[in-house]
Amino acid sequence: MAKLTKESFIESLKEMSLLEIKELVDAMKEEFGVDPSSVAVAAPVAGGAEEAAGPSTVTVTLVNAGAGKINVIKVIKEITGLGLADSKAIADNGGAIKENISVDEANEIKAKLEEAGAEVEVK
Repeated sequence: MAKLTKESFIESLKEMSLLEIKELVDAMKEEFGVDPSSVAVAAPVAGGAEEAAGPSTVTVTLVNAGAGKINVIKVIKEITGLGLADSKAIADNGGAIKENISVDEANEIKAKLEEAGAEVEVK
């Protein structure tokens, strides 16, 4: 009999229903006398998990408005809700567009600004 690899086992689990997985866990408890839910997992080193996952909030910063400055001003105005003068000031001088937002939202904002011709940085 061929040895079952971890990858093929996980692929098999993906095809199972929750009821089938529960029955499998119960059968493993009975066969091996081990309750998987009672196994303690070592806590990660402080800051290790967060660093690996990346920051939970970021800031989108305009580095350069580029050649399409008018379009960039319109996008800044749309994203921030600022007036035309304030949006133009950010386009002229650069700076934070939005602070303490999720990474997904930051990527969406970055894509909009880059599409308008701006150079953007996410920190």
